[in-house]
Parts: sequence; structure tokens; C-alpha cells
Amino acid sequence: MSNTRKDPCKANACRIQACLKDNNYQEDKCLNVLEDMRQCCLKWHKESLCCSGIDLEKVYLPEASRDKNPTGKS
Repeated sequence: MSNTRKDPCKANACRIQACLKDNNYQEDKCLNVLEDMRQCCLKWHKESLCCSGIDLEKVYLPEASRDKNPTGKS
């Protein structure tokens, strides 16, 4: 990835950090944002440094549940 291009998944990574902080680092409270990151990385994993530690095979939410809690807060 070029230094002049913005990392396409950086905003998702920042949302994960904010969600975890807001929810006392309980991953189960942030499944929507984790799945959003996985979806971003499925598309951009070759260009995004933020995707280096993401397991692309791990589905955090089934497709039908993705829009029920978009902020990651309960």
C-alpha cells in the first residue's frame, strides 16, 4: 500500500477500539463492528495493514443479525 493512500479499513479498526473501550473490553458486545471489520478485510486484506491480525474465516454475526445493533452498544 502506498503511503499516500488511506488504509481502507482503518476507520473500522478505530470503531473496534472505541466499542471495546465503551463496553469494558467485552468482545461479545462488539460483534457488529468486528464483523464489519472482517467484511472490510475480506475486500481489502491485500491493501490494509489493519487487517494483518484478522481471521477472515471467523464469522462474528450471521448475515441476518448484522443490522440489529449497528453501534455495537447494548
